[in-house]
Amino acid sequence: MRYLCVLLLAALMGPATAQELKPRYNTNEQGIWLDGYDPVAYVIQGRAMKGSPTLSLMHDGVTFRFANPTHLELFRKQPERYLPQYGGWCAYALGARNEKVEVDPETFKVIDGKVFLFYNAYFNNTLNSWNKDEARLHEAADRNWTNFKHKP
Repeated sequence: MRYLCVLLLAALMGPATAQELKPRYNTNEQGIWLDGYDPVAYVIQGRAMKGSPTLSLMHDGVTFRFANPTHLELFRKQPERYLPQYGGWCAYALGARNEKVEVDPETFKVIDGKVFLFYNAYFNNTLNSWNKDEARLHEAADRNWTNFKHKP
């Protein structure tokens, strides 16, 4: 009977649960968010800037880098204000296809103080597609993001 319970539990929780767990943040193998780009620079300066390895901060198990000490302190005080939407994954892909897709850190848009990042390679700049149908894609991306099960 115990063996049967274990099998039933494995069937209910097995591979499907493990497959649903996805990383919350777009990080590299070393756990550095978006190849070291400064999340505060998007909001404060309206541009993409690489952060410095000497100006790093761990948040939610992820290493964020900053271009200057002021940005690091701003993030430390209010990380939620500066974290890009959808963990830094492509907003268009999340809205259009419900997929997490890598981004070009230099292709972004700030909407109401929130940063949205986009894939831009191989003659495919998804920011252009996003701009053509922003309201619908934004709503779909918000909905799709809440359905993802993320690793703690």
